[in-house]
Amino acid sequence: MTALAVGIDIGGTGIKGALVDTERGALAGERVKVPTPEGGEPDAVLAVVSEMVAGFGPAAAGVPVGVCFPAIIRQGRTMSAANVSQRWIGLAAEELFEQALQRDIHFVNDADAAGVAEARFGAARGVDGLVIMTTLGTGIGSAFLYDGVLIPNTELGHLEIKGEDAETRAAFSAKERDDLDWKAWAKRLQRFYAHVEFLFSPELFIVGGGVSKSHDDFLPLLTLETPIVPATQRNNAGILGAAWLATQPGHRNSQISVL
Repeated sequence: MTALAVGIDIGGTGIKGALVDTERGALAGERVKVPTPEGGEPDAVLAVVSEMVAGFGPAAAGVPVGVCFPAIIRQGRTMSAANVSQRWIGLAAEELFEQALQRDIHFVNDADAAGVAEARFGAARGVDGLVIMTTLGTGIGSAFLYDGVLIPNTELGHLEIKGEDAETRAAFSAKERDDLDWKAWAKRLQRFYAHVEFLFSPELFIVGGGVSKSHDDFLPLLTLETPIVPATQRNNAGILGAAWLATQPGHRNSQISVL
């Protein structure tokens, strides 16, 4: 029997969602993407997500829902707000989504969800020790998995490098903003990844986000001791990870094993 769940990935510019086959780690229907409401206000985001879930039709009725979001998540509350309204800070977001969707959900940081997907179905599957997943997009998200256990709410994008948040200089949005070619952007990424490598000595780096499809243009330009590979689930990782987490017994334990 197929284990179905809905995965929703909320970002600063877009909201993506799909019905997911959590046994195979694959979408079970068409992925839907809509713009994040301007300003990223809670009520507007809740309305969009409710409409999206309803739009998946009878197949999604009553199935578990996982939602990932660009914030530190502690006990269902959003304790930060990256590229969305500051009104999310301190909000009991999980409870609000449960009320809006009329069912229990699993609410998780977006990069953590992507890391779970890669550990369960992708590039980190079967890798022992510390795996660091990074997502390069509007900001830089990160996820730590140690022997398959998620260590939630790491925020490597906010490491200070040259007096600025790392993501201010090295996110994909910085490449676009500063009109950098791949080589110039890779120099900024090198500084970021070398610093993270020195601090944490991981066994593997995984690079996700939409730009990961162009990994041949920048990953070979990096010089690291740690292997660095593109995410296999690409831009669906958040959807897949959030959906899988929602199906797990005891999923409210943030340190659930992915193995």
